[in-house]
Amino acid sequence: MPKPPKPRNNLEDRHNPGIQGRREHRPGPGRVRAASSPGGSAPRAERRLWGEGWESGAAPHPHSSRVSALRPCGVVGAWVGMGVCQRTRAPWKEKSQLERAALGFRKGGSGMFASGWNQTVPIEEAGSMAALLLLPLLLLLPLLLLKLHLWPQLRWLPADLAFAVRALCCKRALRARALAAAAADPEGPEGGCSLAWRLAELAQQRAAHTFLIHGSRRFSYSEAERESNRAARAFLRALGWDWGPDGGDSGEGSAGEGERAAPGAGDAAAGSGAEFAGGDGAARGGGAAAPLSPGATVALLLPAGPEFLWLWFGLAKAGLRTAFVPTALRRGPLLHCLRSCGARALVLAPEFLESLEPDLPALRAMGLHLWAAGPGTHPAGISDLLAEVSAEVDGPVPGYLSSPQSITDTCLYIFTSGTTGLPKAARISHLKILQCQGFYQLCGVHQEDVIYLALPLYHMSGSLLGIVGCMGIGATVVLKSKFSAGQFWEDCQQHRVTVFQYIGELCRYLVNQPPSKAERGHKVRLAVGSGLRPDTWERFVRRFGPLQVLETYGLTEGNVATINYTGQRGAVGRASWLYKHIFPFSLIRYDVTTGEPIRDPQGHCMATSPGEPGLLVAPVSQQSPFLGYAGGPELAQGKLLKDVFRPGDVFFNTGDLLVCDDQGFLRFHDRTGDTFRWKGENVATTEVAEVFEALDFLQEVNVYGVTVPGHEGRAGMAALVLRPPHALDLMQLYTHVSENLPPYARPRFLRLQESLATTETFKQQKVRMANEGFDPSTLSDPLYVLDQAVGAYLPLTTARYSALLAGNLRI
Repeated sequence: MPKPPKPRNNLEDRHNPGIQGRREHRPGPGRVRAASSPGGSAPRAERRLWGEGWESGAAPHPHSSRVSALRPCGVVGAWVGMGVCQRTRAPWKEKSQLERAALGFRKGGSGMFASGWNQTVPIEEAGSMAALLLLPLLLLLPLLLLKLHLWPQLRWLPADLAFAVRALCCKRALRARALAAAAADPEGPEGGCSLAWRLAELAQQRAAHTFLIHGSRRFSYSEAERESNRAARAFLRALGWDWGPDGGDSGEGSAGEGERAAPGAGDAAAGSGAEFAGGDGAARGGGAAAPLSPGATVALLLPAGPEFLWLWFGLAKAGLRTAFVPTALRRGPLLHCLRSCGARALVLAPEFLESLEPDLPALRAMGLHLWAAGPGTHPAGISDLLAEVSAEVDGPVPGYLSSPQSITDTCLYIFTSGTTGLPKAARISHLKILQCQGFYQLCGVHQEDVIYLALPLYHMSGSLLGIVGCMGIGATVVLKSKFSAGQFWEDCQQHRVTVFQYIGELCRYLVNQPPSKAERGHKVRLAVGSGLRPDTWERFVRRFGPLQVLETYGLTEGNVATINYTGQRGAVGRASWLYKHIFPFSLIRYDVTTGEPIRDPQGHCMATSPGEPGLLVAPVSQQSPFLGYAGGPELAQGKLLKDVFRPGDVFFNTGDLLVCDDQGFLRFHDRTGDTFRWKGENVATTEVAEVFEALDFLQEVNVYGVTVPGHEGRAGMAALVLRPPHALDLMQLYTHVSENLPPYARPRFLRLQESLATTETFKQQKVRMANEGFDPSTLSDPLYVLDQAVGAYLPLTTARYSALLAGNLRI
């Protein structure tokens, strides 16, 4: 009987429908080469583009940095193309010699498994049954070779395998999108940067699906595309482009025809369909300021809302960089942020104008374009940007305006929280935008989910994980300008929310609310975020469950992230060999005293043992780069470690201490700057805080170290907030602390507050609190000191403070 013809592999045509002709597979992950068509022998063109490079089978568009047929061999290919297409044997194909030997098949013989069955079943059927029996053993065989201390992790192997498959599927999907965008027409919106082509793709595939809910306003994906197109055209006018009165092509004679450079690099951009109009855009963008240049940085000082998103997307489509400025910054910190990212324009909310009035002279002196995002009576030189946007047509803009020459080009600046000093502008690349599109897919969120987002959009968690992650799966996001614990469950009921994204203390705020009817009968099934402490975790699930909490870990500027996909309480992820193979990282020994990793005699770092706190580091490569910060290289000092495990290697230093237990679960231990030494011992602020939080009369705790004259190291101090209507029980507190903490870890000072000082991203202000110290003459809050002789916490009076400085009060 003749064999049926072998099925054709159409994988590459599906990934890149724009490529015509035959495909060839080459060994290696994600490598696809476009070969010449059967009827021709045109030479292949090669261009160095995204990352290490791409190979092309077609000539590039004169205005595009893309090519129509690509083989990823650099950053994108490595990150989103890790998997290799596995060819499956056709059912009629004979088994290999190795498989036949494993099943005991011999020509003319029965085989060891078939010997007992050959009288009742055919040999082929017996071989199939034997293969099913051997398959689990073959899968476990590599694990038998592992060290014995890894055996406790085997119970989590199914979850590890499931997440690994999900991660590889996510990477394959992102790779397919990147290939499709690279093959798209550069004149069309699909040929732009990752943010632009993903929004254009959603506007076609899910045009009527609700993308954004903000108050009573709703926007579909097609409406989001049109609004961002208007914003892009308004910014292009500020660049000096003239689209003509109808918003279309202005005719022939476009300036810079065929001379396009990467807007991400800040070079001159040009292309068809628009004409350079000299200084016309300057008058519209802020008076005396010079026209914006291609690739310039525009800062947004706006609350979370639809306008923030349309302007951000519009800037991306226009090939301009965006800087997300924290809304609470004023005076010196604000000017510092604008200077550090090289901003040439500032878009601010009208409600901020009054508080910004003292800063306006300095902003004008910097030569900034000043726009207000809304109507009102604005000071001289500040125009209404939204009015300019609304006057534009909503047609698409050419994709080549925003397509990067390298996927590691900077497209966005996000400022660090500034808990240890002035904020730094972290560089965000097109690669990171692409990666964040897969965030919610990794978390198991689906297209039909409704995501509740009440985080600041100037923070990575809100903008990249929340908004870009939602776009990655094409879901719906309910955006709140400000988080309200009292309104949260009513919002969830009204909008049928299924996923809640949290950060810091949001879950604690919810469990501290009085019970309400709205918290029952909700449809929230998943809470995703970071910074949830174990005690709050348990209370949150017990009160509002059943729901799953998925704790994550990551840094804005970092190249490593972890996800607690098992839901293990208190963990931030797993250190399984599967996870580390896909997303590599290590925990190394760290000396809190010197602030440096501990190295062996050969000068290399040493990995930690299970249960030992270690510094989290991740290898820096083209697949996972560290781009640093805008400004001088000194800003990244200490962020890179060299010769970690072998000469010449480079690792990113997260500055965080984590612990990996014997089952492979990662738990956050402390920030390297927050851990302090007292009495020759290391004290982790998070561990002390967890002990305090077990007391029912305490609602919030912030533990930090303070310097004490005449003593080495730093003494522990705890800022406390009482849970209404409880009162402070110093006797119970001392007993509890004495029973649960070693003597060196017991805080020497207490500070009672109405509320804890936090950043706008809900991070506790440890550095500021430590600098304020414990002097009762300068602090109005009630203070207490641990008297070792009495064995109790006593009020810290001026007399006791003087005795402490004189050495008469032992702490």
